[in-house]
Amino acid sequence: MSNYLVAMEAAWLVRDVEEIDDAIGVAVSEAGKRLNDDDMDYVEVEVGATPCPACGEPFDSAFIAADTALVGLLLEMKVFNADSTQHAVRIAKSEIGGALRDVPLKVIDTQELAEEVEEN
Repeated sequence: MSNYLVAMEAAWLVRDVEEIDDAIGVAVSEAGKRLNDDDMDYVEVEVGATPCPACGEPFDSAFIAADTALVGLLLEMKVFNADSTQHAVRIAKSEIGGALRDVPLKVIDTQELAEEVEEN
């Protein structure tokens, strides 16, 4: 059994917003509230990054059209005692997907965590 860090991207809609910073704040806040309502404060929520097609530099994943924003959120969750990478992904998708119903999720990275050695 191993421990994993699973990173997912979520597409979050924010309505009636005019500024990118406001849309990002609302998206992170709403996602955090829904996760905390399900006692999932162990899931890290932050705005995602999208590479610029011209220069490759990352910028915040948010776009506004007609006072409606699409914000790309990055969600990270540690999964403990999973049998495999696929098992860790299924656990994370089930946990996060259950709290964020109707929010599109995509796994973008899974890393096996190094074993922590306890000193006595």
